[in-house]
Amino acid sequence: MSFKEYDNYDALGLAELVKNKEVSAEELLEEAIQRTERVDDQINAVVLKHYDEAKAMIKDGLPDGPFTGVPYLLKDLHVLLTGTKTTYGSKFFKDYVADHNSTLVDRYLEAGLVIFGKTNSPEFGLTVTTEPELYGPTRNPWNLDHSAGGSSGGAASAVASGILPMANASDGGGSIRIPASCCGLVGLKPTRARTPMGPDRGEGWAGQSISHCVSKSVRDTAALLDATSGFSPGDPYAPTEPSGTFLSASGKDPGKLKIALHLPTDTVKIDEDVLSSIKKTAELCESLGHHVEEASPKPDIEALSEAIGIIISANVSLALQQRADALGTEVTPDVVENITYRMFENGKAFTADQYAKATLINHQAGRVLGNFMEDYDLILSPVLAKPPVKIGEIDMSSKDVATYIERLSSYSSFTGVYNQTGQPSISLPLGFSKNDLPIGSMLTAKFGDDELLVSISSQIEEAAPWTDKKPPVYSS
Repeated sequence: MSFKEYDNYDALGLAELVKNKEVSAEELLEEAIQRTERVDDQINAVVLKHYDEAKAMIKDGLPDGPFTGVPYLLKDLHVLLTGTKTTYGSKFFKDYVADHNSTLVDRYLEAGLVIFGKTNSPEFGLTVTTEPELYGPTRNPWNLDHSAGGSSGGAASAVASGILPMANASDGGGSIRIPASCCGLVGLKPTRARTPMGPDRGEGWAGQSISHCVSKSVRDTAALLDATSGFSPGDPYAPTEPSGTFLSASGKDPGKLKIALHLPTDTVKIDEDVLSSIKKTAELCESLGHHVEEASPKPDIEALSEAIGIIISANVSLALQQRADALGTEVTPDVVENITYRMFENGKAFTADQYAKATLINHQAGRVLGNFMEDYDLILSPVLAKPPVKIGEIDMSSKDVATYIERLSSYSSFTGVYNQTGQPSISLPLGFSKNDLPIGSMLTAKFGDDELLVSISSQIEEAAPWTDKKPPVYSS
């Protein structure tokens, strides 16, 4: 094949070529490496390169899986690959080398994926842009002055720029959906515990965080969920098993759905381009036969904001203290970024009662959303309040904490609640700003109903395909 055809295939399509011996895994890996080398000096997406390890994987023989021979990138956060670094975007972990695989990585390898590097993440995945002091900012291939989103910004920038068709991502407050929205990709946050976090952890951020991917196509997202989801021995809990495969759900008619259009209240200022885009998505859904009406759930947003801050700060504090203990050192302001250090201090100060209350607030919000969705199949809302921000606008090294928090909250106010309630939620690339920056539309389903989310997303993808338009920075 001519490798100009590489762009015509999603991950399943590339795997089919390998299976039919039209192209080899070695050729696909070499193409992915060459594309990385062509564009990464502009976007700064791939911060750890495992080229030799990937070549060795192929030489040793790949398993027969749904993605055999397809190049893949891990996020530089939480997922471990034996013998390679995972730095968490932090100079405090810059020399940390894993001595075992994460359960999720084992499942990636069993699916036949060829892991050739890791992508940039903000320090500990704590914010909605990707600009760690350790590696510098990841840039948006649609406009290099703008952020690729966070915390899976490196993954999204790599996929959007044509390096590969899908990449590992994780989401504790919007970190799959936000970069997917910023870079014009599909980004599904699965139902809580749908994918594993073992063997080191049972859950992330009290169940708020989960791993999956950003991708070019809905069917890749679905097939990867088939390959990686499911209970692992020792997991503390798991969602209901799907009725069939997620890939089969991508070809299933979702039926006529009742969709709640959640638009911002007076407390959230939304950009006119975002508002226009979400209304066009509502019209598209109506044209497909679905009923859309304006309606919004009413969880206690102020309490949820407090809860998410307590839970994340406590987890940051624990992670930093464990690292300090392992190194035989102290956590000081010079070893992490300013916002991270503030969260470390806050986490130390919170009481056990406050943490217990925070988890209770999350569970109460789950009841509110669960009852709301007795009347609706889906919620449609924006992902972000405005198009991708400029590099430097939301900076974790900032000493002005009040301004940082204001900019963060005014930019990202839609995604976090679904981490706190555990519902599956997806960003679809359905709009652009006047300045030609991507704008995602977010659909959220009932807890456990990932299949419906895949079905409606696939229907929308067929009605309004998005793969033809490429960003200015694109490797081909």
